[in-house]
Amino acid sequence: MKSLIASLTPFHSVILKKRNLFYGSSSSNKPRTSCAYHQMGAERYPPPCFSVAPMMEWTDNHYRTLARLISKKAWLYTEMVAAETIVHQTGNLDRFLAYGPEQHPIVLQIGGNKLENLAKATQMATPYGYDEINFNCGCPSPKVAGHGCFGVRLMLDPKFVAEAMSVIAANTNVPVSVKCRIGVDDHDSYNELCDFIYEVSSQSPTRHFIIHSRKALLNGISPKDNRKIPPLKYEYYYALLRDFPDLQFTINGGINSIEEVNAARAEGAHGVMVGRAAYNNPWQILGLVDSVVYGAPLRSITRRQVLEQYQVYGDSVLGMYGPRPNVREVVKPLLGLFHAEPRNVMWKRKVDAAFRHCTTVKSLFEETVVEIPDSVLDSPITEVPSGSTDMFIKVKSLLPPPFTVNKEELLYA
Repeated sequence: MKSLIASLTPFHSVILKKRNLFYGSSSSNKPRTSCAYHQMGAERYPPPCFSVAPMMEWTDNHYRTLARLISKKAWLYTEMVAAETIVHQTGNLDRFLAYGPEQHPIVLQIGGNKLENLAKATQMATPYGYDEINFNCGCPSPKVAGHGCFGVRLMLDPKFVAEAMSVIAANTNVPVSVKCRIGVDDHDSYNELCDFIYEVSSQSPTRHFIIHSRKALLNGISPKDNRKIPPLKYEYYYALLRDFPDLQFTINGGINSIEEVNAARAEGAHGVMVGRAAYNNPWQILGLVDSVVYGAPLRSITRRQVLEQYQVYGDSVLGMYGPRPNVREVVKPLLGLFHAEPRNVMWKRKVDAAFRHCTTVKSLFEETVVEIPDSVLDSPITEVPSGSTDMFIKVKSLLPPPFTVNKEELLYA
């Protein structure tokens, strides 16, 4: 245990000397539209101005392979992997942690509520070379936040989260981050969110928080409803930028287009994370990230070329772990590739039928891709119209009062 949970100098004794005690009075509080990202990720990668959210059963190796074929610069997250799963799969780690080198920059998200397992899991994952380790404090699934007693429920225990982040950081050589909501049930005030951010950041080396701008409700509603029913409060996110100018924050929740990504950044967001929109419509979201968000030249790749490259990958991994992955699992991430295009519905119907008898990705493509017009298959990515959105324009008029750190709390800490 001692070798994993290192004995560390309390981070608050070091960090508080460098921080403003009263964040609201900071003179460095200026909106930032660049991708400045202090000490985050290897220098050879672009900063995480844009990232794809970790999504259970969605952001697997297959999806990440597809995503990287389309965008070279977006940061990709794994599905959440429970620390207990890693610890108890010592002979089968590749199934949960291995990925292709082209997937960099890539972040491993882990979950759990036992320090020893978090330490062991991080140590076991380190040789795989992830670019950041993220701790899940935002999942509202009953399996995680309920019976599992981790995920978003951990927001109610910031002291433990700080301990967990210190343990994780002590067992890796890459940055660490937390993904959380803005609150849980009735614990949804801005001050309570700030208390969580302050305690975790002052008691651990955590400098990066991904903020899903909805609270979570743990009274029986589904994870799907938790993405829709609690209202979005982007003002909480932007208030955090004001009150914690020495930290980095990525905004998440309800952002569904490149125009909305840039609108959030124009109002000062350090980074923007997109979830299901990047999965359901990868061509129009990921296809524009490199040029619109990062300023790179527009790529000339076509969807036909993406399919050709993905087919080589897909057939190479079929049956890697016995009966899995199968053709259906490998092809699943492609079902949004022709979103809103002519013949898309007919193509998906044909794909669904082909799953019953096709034993290779190549044979499935040969049978189904004929449904998509050549004009769609061979058209390169095109820039979006120069439209705009007022999604975030009024948010700064809604900011809650500044958060201040109580001097007595500092002494107690």
